[in-house]
Amino acid sequence: MSLYIRDDEVDALAKQVQQAIAAPTKTEAVRIALQHELENARKSIPLWERIKAIQEAARQIGPDDPNFDMKAFTDEGWDGL
Repeated sequence: MSLYIRDDEVDALAKQVQQAIAAPTKTEAVRIALQHELENARKSIPLWERIKAIQEAARQIGPDDPNFDMKAFTDEGWDGL
């Protein structure tokens, strides 16, 4: 089955990739680029998993202190400046 590139910009990108990676053909360059994209997609951690890890770290810190006075804390940090 053939892949036909009908978009001039995509064709130009394929040529740039071909030259950059010294692929023998544009088809080979597109194949390699697509394989790399699939590998990257499989390696990336889904957003929900990243959020879950952050939430777990926050839970380990403990609950918020309802009596914490942020203004007093900030004022103390500035030492009256």
